[in-house]
Amino acid sequence: MEISGIISAIVIGIIIGVLGRLVVPGRQHIGILWTIVVGIVAAFIGAGIASAFGVADTKGPDWIEWFIQIAVAAVGVAALDRVKVRR
Repeated sequence: MEISGIISAIVIGIIIGVLGRLVVPGRQHIGILWTIVVGIVAAFIGAGIASAFGVADTKGPDWIEWFIQIAVAAVGVAALDRVKVRR
């Protein structure tokens, strides 16, 4: 992976994390850095899931891949929020 690929993965991860956080109802008790980390991880996991289903490379925007990544980020934000609240 080239440096431009890593940088674009981080930028997309930030966007995915913020969108995933917006999808989760209520107030989350995690910081923006955790949101970014969850978004980056969700972007990689979502891309893997999309590749497994064969919807990662389509003509035009990969909307299905984005929806999968946002859903994974929402689950990650909600799970991390529950862990943070219990502490």
